[in-house]
Amino acid sequence: MTNTENFKSALTVNPGVEQPSTVNQNAIKRLKSNRRKPLGAQQYVDGILNKNISTLSQAITLIESSLPRHNEIAQQVIEQCLPYTGNSVRIGITGVPGAGKSTFIEALGGTITQGGGRLAVLAIDPSSERSKGSILGDKTRMETLSNDPNAFIRPSPSAGSLGGVARKTRESIILCEAAGFDTIFIETVGVGQSETSVHSMVDFFLLLMLSGAGDELQGIKRGIMEMADLIAITKADGGNVKKAKMARVQYENALHLFPKPESGWFPQVKTCSSYTKEGIVEIWQAINSYVEETKQSGYFQSRRLKQAKYWMFQTITEALKDDLFNNPQVQELIKTTEEDVLSDKISSFIAAKKILDFYKSL
Repeated sequence: MTNTENFKSALTVNPGVEQPSTVNQNAIKRLKSNRRKPLGAQQYVDGILNKNISTLSQAITLIESSLPRHNEIAQQVIEQCLPYTGNSVRIGITGVPGAGKSTFIEALGGTITQGGGRLAVLAIDPSSERSKGSILGDKTRMETLSNDPNAFIRPSPSAGSLGGVARKTRESIILCEAAGFDTIFIETVGVGQSETSVHSMVDFFLLLMLSGAGDELQGIKRGIMEMADLIAITKADGGNVKKAKMARVQYENALHLFPKPESGWFPQVKTCSSYTKEGIVEIWQAINSYVEETKQSGYFQSRRLKQAKYWMFQTITEALKDDLFNNPQVQELIKTTEEDVLSDKISSFIAAKKILDFYKSL
């Protein structure tokens, strides 16, 4: 027998304790038992009217779904909630990048809830044109407001719609009103085309501006300033107070050049600091003054009716567009016509007329 065969290593491996499975079977069973069962339209309505935030969130998800079966239930829910709506103040909030929209909303929202109000924030989150995904980070930025029992924050992906405005935002407003929220904020992704759509669904339009970032009046579309019922110069604290006051004077002078709004309310310009809360209460008081004045004059209600008519036609337009592009026969014609356009056989306008004529003949 060789020396190698007689050698015994001092290093031995004892049988170890059998390791448990990395998958918690009990947790899986609990998840399966707690899995949400599909609700019926009446269950959604009952939950919303009882101010159940979980049911409200599920209903808004149903509205945002593109599945036909979800859309059918969603329309039933909206129809049944309509009699309980219209009692809120709808406020659109937009601003230049860096103006601190989320911080401002948290500061103003805290003022509202501390005064006994209930606030819903519908924050339109920009979707990636490449991946179609969204960050949906508003709840992270509004940490205090997110934990407020009288506040509800719902970030929604813009899903590539015009200017970042979610197609179903107006329906979400209806559900929030039925759930008892008396103030609704609609935050847009920033200064752009989305403001026109937001303006058509709110009672008050608030534009946030930043002082000390260059020529304040350049780069801001006149149309957006004309829509604003109030311009708030944010971050007016510390060494920025003087710049904010100067910016306020510039905007006030610019607004005097615009024609008097149909509402009869002359837009105001105020400075504020979301950090020190300076000027926040004054902005909320101005909003309440606007609502009171326009309700007395009858403009508040007439504007709501005009908006309802506008959205009726918008819904028709969206439905026709969906029906056109989802038609299998039209889809086939689009493919061949697209090839003719790319090869310069026909113009884009003739191609469009060809497709539309075919669609109308079906």
